[in-house]
Amino acid sequence: MSFLTLDNSQSPQTAPALHPWKSIRLDAECGGQWVVAGDVDGDGEVEIISAQNVNDADIHYTSAVAAQRLDGSLLWRWGAPNLGRRTWHHDVACQIHDWDGDGCQEVILCAQGELVELDGATGQERRRFPIPEEATDCLVFCDLSGKGRPGDVLVKDRYWNIYAYNQQGDLLWHVKEPGGYKTAHQPLVVDIDNDGRDEIMAGYALLNPDGDLRWVYSSEAVDIGRGHLDCCRVYRPGTKPADVQLVMTCCGANAIVMLNGDGQVIWEITGEHFESVDVGRVLPGSTDPQLVVDIDHVADAGPVCVFSGEGEHLGRLLTDYARHHVLLDWDGDGLDEIFVGDSCGIYSGQGERIFTLQLPEKGFPAEQPHERALVPANIAGNKRGDVVITSPQAAHVFRNDKGSTDVAFSELGSERNFTLY
Repeated sequence: MSFLTLDNSQSPQTAPALHPWKSIRLDAECGGQWVVAGDVDGDGEVEIISAQNVNDADIHYTSAVAAQRLDGSLLWRWGAPNLGRRTWHHDVACQIHDWDGDGCQEVILCAQGELVELDGATGQERRRFPIPEEATDCLVFCDLSGKGRPGDVLVKDRYWNIYAYNQQGDLLWHVKEPGGYKTAHQPLVVDIDNDGRDEIMAGYALLNPDGDLRWVYSSEAVDIGRGHLDCCRVYRPGTKPADVQLVMTCCGANAIVMLNGDGQVIWEITGEHFESVDVGRVLPGSTDPQLVVDIDHVADAGPVCVFSGEGEHLGRLLTDYARHHVLLDWDGDGLDEIFVGDSCGIYSGQGERIFTLQLPEKGFPAEQPHERALVPANIAGNKRGDVVITSPQAAHVFRNDKGSTDVAFSELGSERNFTLY
């Protein structure tokens, strides 16, 4: 292991402070900590979309949404004010997507037992169609039909069922317990075989575009019957499945695993509750990306680990809580820095704090520990990854003025299928 660093609430802080470019009080009636961003009214500037959610015995749905400009002014509201909670412990089914391909963004959400499409500019309902009552856990847009754009949508309940619909609201297929196991928090869609249609990593099973089972992960070292898939990311794309590499974390089974696109194990590391994975180059000297992953459900510290693509443990940063993190090139050196939401820290690839994201106090409620999350997005329109720190009451935008431009941020806003995982 190359480094072991400690940066917690007791550590002396000497890193320079960065101040927000924009700070927004989220709408008191319909706003909440779930935040996505995009130019929903077509004026060339980003709006902040935030949402509240109802949670009843781990069944949840979107209850209210607010669209706000970067100056904090309200564009529109939808839903029942204060019916739901402003906080979350899961993804909230509310995304921004040009679903019909007309060049205008819609806001799509899962209300109670229904999928609802809102006009992005006005918040007016364009249409809604019924979905299973509990299948309101998240939304994922994909291309199952090979039309060249993500016109289909996946919805799911918390852990058992996944449903695919086309843009007209027709049910394409339903799979219960994919491969005999629970679903992932958010399905990963990826065209494994380059045929123009997306496959779905629905949990420990990869499904074909028609919902048929393609393969199931199996292991002698990892008991995947204990829990579910937490996070899956593409580590390496390829022109054929054998060349694709997928990294995933196993909740309950306490493992991080690298597979190829045929489901064959490349390596497995067990023993800790690995959660969310970021893929990027954080260390010099290698053209291959590294893996940055947090470890949750620990009592003493919030570790962030750095692994090589071969599974070598390169470093460990210990914070108070590290559940929400992202990678962005912030200084233009071609390497990604590690952002940790709870500590408001920007760290080098060696785990050393190089900047602190300073949140304003005047006019904003006190930020509570473990409530901060991060949304990477092109907010300023400079084709770089800016970062938004969100809490139940506020969103703070930190503008990236020096980082390298990135094709992932060529369009205004956050990623299409944003997830906390």
